[in-house]
Amino acid sequence: MNKGCRTSVLIGVLVSFIFGMGLLAILIFVSYGDGGAWRFGGAGESVALLEVEGPIFDGEETLTQLKEYIENPAAKAIVVRVNSPGGAVAPSQEIYEGLKRAKAQGKKVVVSMGSVAASGGYYIACAADEIYANPGTITGSIGVIAEFPNIQGLMEKIGIKFDIIKTGQFKDTGSVFRSMTPEEEDLIQKMLMDVYDQFVEAVAEGRNMPVEQVRQYADGRVFSGRQALEYGFVDALGTQYDAVMRAASLAGIEGEPQIIRKHKRRFPFGEFVENMLQLYLPASQGMRPPVQYLFR
Repeated sequence: MNKGCRTSVLIGVLVSFIFGMGLLAILIFVSYGDGGAWRFGGAGESVALLEVEGPIFDGEETLTQLKEYIENPAAKAIVVRVNSPGGAVAPSQEIYEGLKRAKAQGKKVVVSMGSVAASGGYYIACAADEIYANPGTITGSIGVIAEFPNIQGLMEKIGIKFDIIKTGQFKDTGSVFRSMTPEEEDLIQKMLMDVYDQFVEAVAEGRNMPVEQVRQYADGRVFSGRQALEYGFVDALGTQYDAVMRAASLAGIEGEPQIIRKHKRRFPFGEFVENMLQLYLPASQGMRPPVQYLFR
């Protein structure tokens, strides 16, 4: 192959690479970007729809959207569609507090539970004025879990040893390279109980229930939507449409309400892969926090 042919081939490969990268960028934008598009049902009094989907490991997008709804005078009520097994403690608490702020600003807040609204997903729901669940919704799972992988046995088999230098007895608590000591397990358990108490107190406040009544069911168990209604953890059984109509009624909107909804373009396979990575990769590798309000 002469020099001119080689040059042509290289240029062709370069052009193809640039074209491929551009196409990939467009696909990513279309899959994940929201394009800044808002879907309005009209200019009158409306109900805003806020979706909390999948594991909760970052509340920034949800809180940004919630802030926009709070500042929108047309949005008289907010329906939060929760379809989540929960996730990290802090983002769940931040969204919970954000919904309380919305109520303090005069917005009526109603939660509509999807297939799963458990643990951190239920924590969020407790900030609402009312909670709607489907009869078969999986909810509850009031509790805290901490997972610390231990690969000490594997490291010993392949002959790898880690020397740890630390500034205090508990600095490497939860290390994947060794088992915890009894003192470390006790330390983690006490910390978990404090985080657990925060969950129970939030449920008791949101549901207007005595703390001890909540504790009877706060052992990590899950309920169906129908059981949750029987135990007092939701207010009614109904669909998302029922929740929207109830929110409109609470806000004094007559008839069929107009809907404000942030239209997000999605890439289902990409979201599935991301959710699986967040749920199952070791917490110690920085993919997710070890202490969680999470239902498996």
